[in-house]
Amino acid sequence: MTVATDVVEVPDSGESSQAATGKTPLIIKLLVGATFVVILNETIMINAMPRLMVDFDVTARTAQWLSSVFMLTMAAVIPITGWFLQRVTTRTAFTVAMVVFGAGTLLAGLAPTFGVLLAGRGIQAAGTAVMMPLLMTTLMQVVPEADRGRVMGNVTLAISVAPALGPAISGLILQLGSWRLIFAFVLPVAAGMTAFGLRHLKNVGETKVGPVSWLSVALAGFGFAALVFGLSEIGARSGGQLSAIIGIGVVLVAAFVAYQLRLQSSGSPLMDLRTLKHRNYAVTLVLMAVAFMAFLGSMILLPLYLQDLRGLSAVQTGLLVMPGGIAMGVLGPRVGRIYDLKGARILVIPGAIVMSLALGAFSQIEADTPYALILAVHVILMVSLAAIFTPVFTLGLGDLTPDLYSHGSSLLGTLQQVAGAVGTAALVVILENRSSALAEQGSPPDAAFVGGLQWAFIAGAVCGLIVVLLSLLLPAKREGAAVSMH
Repeated sequence: MTVATDVVEVPDSGESSQAATGKTPLIIKLLVGATFVVILNETIMINAMPRLMVDFDVTARTAQWLSSVFMLTMAAVIPITGWFLQRVTTRTAFTVAMVVFGAGTLLAGLAPTFGVLLAGRGIQAAGTAVMMPLLMTTLMQVVPEADRGRVMGNVTLAISVAPALGPAISGLILQLGSWRLIFAFVLPVAAGMTAFGLRHLKNVGETKVGPVSWLSVALAGFGFAALVFGLSEIGARSGGQLSAIIGIGVVLVAAFVAYQLRLQSSGSPLMDLRTLKHRNYAVTLVLMAVAFMAFLGSMILLPLYLQDLRGLSAVQTGLLVMPGGIAMGVLGPRVGRIYDLKGARILVIPGAIVMSLALGAFSQIEADTPYALILAVHVILMVSLAAIFTPVFTLGLGDLTPDLYSHGSSLLGTLQQVAGAVGTAALVVILENRSSALAEQGSPPDAAFVGGLQWAFIAGAVCGLIVVLLSLLLPAKREGAAVSMH
């Protein structure tokens, strides 16, 4: 049942004129800014871990949970957002996301114990998990189909530059004093963004009234969290423990999928899998999953190499990889404009080829490879990913009908979390197994590590080749929107 609320289905006249003149609607600028702030926090605590280990007397493995809990909460909450965004207004969703994020930030900043700090990080992540699907869904509703590529390119700023800046920003803040200053910096920025957003944000689309399936919530939350946790812990825990955790996750996720298919007949699934009946969306979903496996898996390898083998600090590592993230974000809008004119294939196919070549170049890395060469290859890799992600996001979601936008963005976000965990786990296993084999053959520790790293990057390059093949399935020409905006 659809109930009209005090919302609009298309942008107001001001935003319409903005779209007509090639300007990004204000509502999208607001959501991109807010998303940037919340995603920044996914990586902002990396440099604070040594101090937290001292202040709370915890091990490095325990401190790492500050990042793990963020990822696990995202994996648990994102599957719910498709249902949630259809049942609340844009302003309500924005308010909930930012207030929850702000509450988590305040709790973390005042945390008297490590457990409370972890809880604060989890609450932060719950707010973050709502923002990206909200941004994607709203963009598809307010931006005309002919201009979506350029506007979607702006979203790249939030999803690529923010994580790249996180370690560098936290490193600078920590020069001033306690790790609590990180949250003291974030909180007023988030509060200001919330106040500004609520002053200017308009409701978009229609809301639906319908019951929530709590069984679906439980299956999705526990299933995806267990699956991502199990995969992310490969190499840190015994095989028996992880097999059980991953097995439980797989069973719960399978039960969730089966139950959603059953609920679709009643029209109230938590995650509507009818999105997969749209060919271009299904192709781009698989393509994005494989690309994220290679991307996030490879991105965990580079810091391991730079810090464990080359001896760089977390701040130095963050500064080295930051130009690549910035390049990816800056190129996003330009890539989007090309997509609006020429379609996806002209960008994605060359981007996937260059991605494979860049990962192949990293497979030749040595213990004394010049930093300038590492920086150059990393920038090339991130530029190639900009050519892939922006068109694929736009093409995939644009293939859906408006009533499926929120479910499509939710499924895309969920699969990114799982694919990232799979890619990271697979490449770490390859790294460790090859390194162990070389060590047993008598190779020195550094040489064994480099040998394992090379094999792991080769695996990433193979994923890149799969992306090349999948990109050939994309439509040769731009296609019209599933449903006209007018």
